[in-house]
Amino acid sequence: MDHSTTNQEQTLPRTKKLILAALMAALTCVGTMIIKVPTPTNGYIHPGDGFVLLSGLLLGPLWGALAAGIGSALSDLIGGYFIYVPATFVIKALTALVAVVVYRGLRKAFEHKSVLIALIGSGIAGEAIMVIGYFLFEIFMLAAMNQSSLTAGVIASLAGILPNIIQGVFGVVIATILHPLLTRLIQA
Repeated sequence: MDHSTTNQEQTLPRTKKLILAALMAALTCVGTMIIKVPTPTNGYIHPGDGFVLLSGLLLGPLWGALAAGIGSALSDLIGGYFIYVPATFVIKALTALVAVVVYRGLRKAFEHKSVLIALIGSGIAGEAIMVIGYFLFEIFMLAAMNQSSLTAGVIASLAGILPNIIQGVFGVVIATILHPLLTRLIQA
């Protein structure tokens, strides 16, 4: 396998990639479950989103999305948030996927000069998917499950936007700080 390519996920042997994906799923799950700051919406803010972003950035679109989705969904499953498991899997997988696609685009646009801009920009794009995804899911859940009107679902779901934005900001900060360190460890 050619180790000179710039696409990190192409340089990793398949076994190493599988092990790293399992590790990132576990870190995402633990990072989501261990440190919890409750929110008024019966949810919580956690550092797991940093690992969601890192999953995509370190493992690429497919493996990163799977690691992020599985780790986050496992956290909801273990934590008793059963109704969120399928939505969390999709939303967090998309968060990681969007982050890595935007990261690559920004790296190419800036001709590999600014990793920091690419990390922050991709984190913001990925976390925007998370905020929008949960907002839409909660509208559906509140309207369908509680037999409320769509308007009532939208109004109730608005309460989750700010805590999700705060969680997203923490995720971007964590990913931006850890990405250079983890990249060096993986390439060693």
